[in-house]
Amino acid sequence: MVTGSGDGAATGGGPGTNATPRARGEWARHWRYAGLPGLDLLRARYVRHSFPRHAHDGYVVCAVTSGIEEVGLQQGTVRAGHGGIVMINPEVAHTARAGAPEGWAYATLYPSPEVVAEIAEETTALRGTAGFTRTTAEDPHLGRMITEVHGAAEAGNALAADSLLRIAVARLLRRYGGPLPVRTPRSAGARTADLARALLEERMADPPSLEQLAQELGTSPFALLRAFKGAYGMPPHTWLTDARVRRARRLLEAGRTPAQTAVEVGFSDQPHLNRHFTRIVGVPPGAYRRERSA
Repeated sequence: MVTGSGDGAATGGGPGTNATPRARGEWARHWRYAGLPGLDLLRARYVRHSFPRHAHDGYVVCAVTSGIEEVGLQQGTVRAGHGGIVMINPEVAHTARAGAPEGWAYATLYPSPEVVAEIAEETTALRGTAGFTRTTAEDPHLGRMITEVHGAAEAGNALAADSLLRIAVARLLRRYGGPLPVRTPRSAGARTADLARALLEERMADPPSLEQLAQELGTSPFALLRAFKGAYGMPPHTWLTDARVRRARRLLEAGRTPAQTAVEVGFSDQPHLNRHFTRIVGVPPGAYRRERSA
């Protein structure tokens, strides 16, 4: 496996290993390895790039290999430097940006809920839905194991990659895991937020205004804003952009071109898709599609 240099241009690879060239000093590769179903991988170094508020269908586990990453959550901002790991549960809204002038480099695993549930059931005594009870930890050994998953996948070593992934996730759950809170009975505001989300998903390409949406749901715009942000950690327009990018990822994986995808998810044109997709996913839609068709 490739080891990292002080500037973060390695530790699992850099521009010379199919990473997408970006602004000066930045590179990124977001991909899948056929030997690890249910997992996305991202290696990157970012300096000026920042991720807007968004959430993921599955889990996020990353090892910071140089610099400092700042992650913004509803509860506040956390930081992780070299040797630190970041753990985020599904549907947790967050931002990410550099916490130091030199930016940060990291190796990230995005295991699906099914992968984590399978590992938790086999290796832990956790009941209910397993997740992480901490967002950050200083754990250089587990951080190296996360980068080794990337190295094994890049070498085409399915046995090592799968083994390392399962061992790493099992150890993360045992050290920093617990059952995720059971959802309490939904309040009227939360039910309204759920209905708003369903309407926005259904009418993604031509969404209503906030006032129109509130009228349809029998509430006021500000009440809907409060309820939606309380349920999903972001206002409806931010959530809609994130949802469009999530759907765009699925369409690109199915073989749609970026131009076709932009129209289908409701972006005004391909540059509009490119801008939001790159900000949220970390790589442009064309590069994302090429990695999945390789």
